[in-house]
Amino acid sequence: MSKSQVDQAPAISPLRIPTALRSLRHRNFQLFFTGQLISLVGTWMQTVAQSWLVYRLTGSALLLGTVGFASQIPVFLLAPLGGTAADRRRRHRIAIGTQASAMALAFVLAFLTLTGRVQVWHIFVLAASLGAVNAFDIPARQAFLVEMVGKEDLMNAIALNSSMFNGARVIGPAIAGILVARIGEGWCFFSNAVSYIAVIIGLLMMKVHAPRSAPRQGSALKDILEGLNFVRSTAPIRALLLLLGLLSLMGMPYSVLMPIFADQILHGGARGLGILMGATGVGALIGAIMLTLKQGVRGLGTWVAFSAAAFGAALILFSSSRHFWMSAAFLVPVGLFMMLEMASSNTLIQAMVPDHLRGRVMALYSMMFMGMAPFGALLAGVLAHVLTAPITIAMGGGFCLLGGIAFRAKLPALRPYARQLLVAQGMAGGEPPEQTTAPGLASST
Repeated sequence: MSKSQVDQAPAISPLRIPTALRSLRHRNFQLFFTGQLISLVGTWMQTVAQSWLVYRLTGSALLLGTVGFASQIPVFLLAPLGGTAADRRRRHRIAIGTQASAMALAFVLAFLTLTGRVQVWHIFVLAASLGAVNAFDIPARQAFLVEMVGKEDLMNAIALNSSMFNGARVIGPAIAGILVARIGEGWCFFSNAVSYIAVIIGLLMMKVHAPRSAPRQGSALKDILEGLNFVRSTAPIRALLLLLGLLSLMGMPYSVLMPIFADQILHGGARGLGILMGATGVGALIGAIMLTLKQGVRGLGTWVAFSAAAFGAALILFSSSRHFWMSAAFLVPVGLFMMLEMASSNTLIQAMVPDHLRGRVMALYSMMFMGMAPFGALLAGVLAHVLTAPITIAMGGGFCLLGGIAFRAKLPALRPYARQLLVAQGMAGGEPPEQTTAPGLASST
């Protein structure tokens, strides 16, 4: 896809933009960035407020994990359909539809909470509905990045997108902690619903000139299987997704148990929950900024391995702390290394995948990133109920540490095949291979 096909609107001169912000020279990405930044602050406010609401209504670690399961299991089940839709339909239009649907769900939750009618089963239903929306939104939005900025700025766009996500992660929980403590969870949900207006306006203002996808023959199932077969036979992408799935299953559920740490272990209440979640966001923001300063994909495999192992080690340290501010300090590297691992994996996968498979492969990415998390949330809730929350998080951290070490051991075998894919997609210099998917990758590990 040429740059002219990506964005015909006037671009800001690259000389006026620092290297770390080079994706913002594209008008469409400027609109996307601004709208998403506002919307994501609201999203994080709702995430924290919803966790606290469930905990306030039930006081149950098991139900905290179960609500997390309900909110994310639709991604695991429906993401393949979402990825197929992203490869068959206009990703821009899909994003508008999913954002509008998420806004409607947030308004319903706000209404139920503010009128005092909310019950736990309402939260389950609305969380599952939002998960179904995300199953279509995430693959379309991730695949849409290349249409906004082109391949030459794709890595920077992913890093800036991660910076935006985690900048909001710092601000949103802090605001939510104050609002929940003073006026209740309902106004956090209402603020989130209103914040979607910004991203919808930004999407409607875009001038998208992406070429139409060629009409596809055959069923959606055939398309899904094509994406699965590509990943199964492509060792570097398969290894990245498996490591991400491990971290999502064993490491990510720490956030589901955070209300227990904030209240029972560290005695910080709702305000403390906002601070703890914000500390994770500070670290993640630092990690995302580090990625914006990096040019090229060289060395990202090592970043992935080291970050996975360091993420696990930081979780173990956090689980052992019983002092509030020390715990908050340990959450900074938790967020930093979590972000470096996820964003580096995202960058490498998008750099290696052919355009016609991008939506379906990013659907598998979302299945590993968010789709495995509900199983992890449910597992964490059960283990925390039986073994206590600190032991559960320490165990998860240990698995992540071992996963990072194992991935590092495989890197020498994966690198030659990864380079073939990068050259084929124009993301690295060298002679393009004769076959873009390099048969035999399945046995490369």
